[in-house]
Amino acid sequence: MAIRNIVKDGDEILTKVCRPVEKFDSKLGMLLDDMAETMHQADGVGLAAPQVGILRRVMVVDIGEGVIEFVNPVFVEQSGEQECVEGCLSFPGEYGVTKRPYRVVVRAQDRNGEFFELESEGFRADACCHEMDHLDGVVFKQRAVRMLTKEELENMK
Repeated sequence: MAIRNIVKDGDEILTKVCRPVEKFDSKLGMLLDDMAETMHQADGVGLAAPQVGILRRVMVVDIGEGVIEFVNPVFVEQSGEQECVEGCLSFPGEYGVTKRPYRVVVRAQDRNGEFFELESEGFRADACCHEMDHLDGVVFKQRAVRMLTKEELENMK
């Protein structure tokens, strides 16, 4: 496993739509392992492939319950609404308030190409939505109702 460089604000790859994964091989497994290690090293809760320079529909999420790997994810259900405070490893130090579904069901494939569905609520649903947006070239700042000020961030600590 290896730590990959995280693409930062201003890199046009963050605005591109990712292509589906067609080959489920050791290269994909290495990408997933590297992404999980990179996310953990950066103290994140999610990471999408374009954030490490790869335009494929791959993302990892770990809100403290273990890494979940998603290949070619799609939403099959979304319901409710929640207000979230979000940041992003590609936008260090920036946070905003977004509105996301409270509950989502994601259908995806694992690293071997096997399909699964995962139901998530609350924080994990938010993390899934955030990372899925990256796969479509959308960043959280585009979804933000408003960005948080430095004073608001200080008060949250």
